[in-house]
Amino acid sequence: MKIIGSFPKTRLRRLRKSRWMRDIISENNISPKDLILPIFVREGKNKIENIKSMPGIKRYSIDKIPSVLKEVEKYKIPMVALFPYTPNNKKDKIGSEALNPNNLICKSLRLIKRKFPQLGIMCDVALDPYTSHGHDGIIVNNEIDNDKTIKILIKQSLLQAKMGCDVIAPSDMMDGRVGAIRKALDKNNFSNVNIISYGVKYASNFYGPFRDAVGSKTKLKKNKKTYQMDYRNADESLREIGLDIKEGADIIIVKPAIAYLDIIKKIKDNFKIPVIAYQVSGEYSLIKNGIEKKFLTDDAIMETLIAFKRAGACAIITYFALEIAKQIKK
Repeated sequence: MKIIGSFPKTRLRRLRKSRWMRDIISENNISPKDLILPIFVREGKNKIENIKSMPGIKRYSIDKIPSVLKEVEKYKIPMVALFPYTPNNKKDKIGSEALNPNNLICKSLRLIKRKFPQLGIMCDVALDPYTSHGHDGIIVNNEIDNDKTIKILIKQSLLQAKMGCDVIAPSDMMDGRVGAIRKALDKNNFSNVNIISYGVKYASNFYGPFRDAVGSKTKLKKNKKTYQMDYRNADESLREIGLDIKEGADIIIVKPAIAYLDIIKKIKDNFKIPVIAYQVSGEYSLIKNGIEKKFLTDDAIMETLIAFKRAGACAIITYFALEIAKQIKK
């Protein structure tokens, strides 16, 4: 057999021979500071309920949110993302509950800012948890009306900012919404409130468990392909991001993450803007079920998170955040 190169002088396996050596030369690592934990909130008191489609994930009544946030602080996770499970009797065609100062998100914001003032809070800006049809915007003549939707999203963003939200995260994929929200925030003395845009949100098959968690799955009768991105396209993501940056986005989210590592890298290489990977509910459930059935080991979680960092993500929104933070501490 022909010996290639400088072998045996160079043996790359020497760099893999022990755990400490692998740690010394590792190019990418995960710390709790890289993680963002999504939290689902529901109405009622003293309620913590399991979400069947997402093993291990729960919905919390507002009075029970501190129980999970104490863990978040203990393991030094810097930010949480809030999502509401809105009762059906509070949903309508235009998502008016999104503008209620006493809705689930607003009440959660007030509690968290009072009891956990050092914790960063990210709030979703979109109408799907509040609409009777499960879409992210207002339907006019059987189509999602872009501009009418933006008018409501501006009001939703301002309300969340007034309640103490640190990061506004528009996930609706309406054209021009980042610029409109940024202008409104600045005009109303919220210039320090960040916008993390779901700039690249694909019309993906991996969102089902999340829609179940926020109660929109059974409401949605049509897909969202007229406003979320076509998963066949990569270059289109650069156009989306370029527009969002010009409109004032501070950070970009790519959603989903596992099937879109090439998009994360493409954005990072072209724009040098901070990119967050969102490991979505379907990705979580597939991995979690695989671990529970022993087709996968726990290390599969870290493998995916490292893949996001390797592709260029600066942080990761993941339902595994607490689980991984605890592993890291051990």
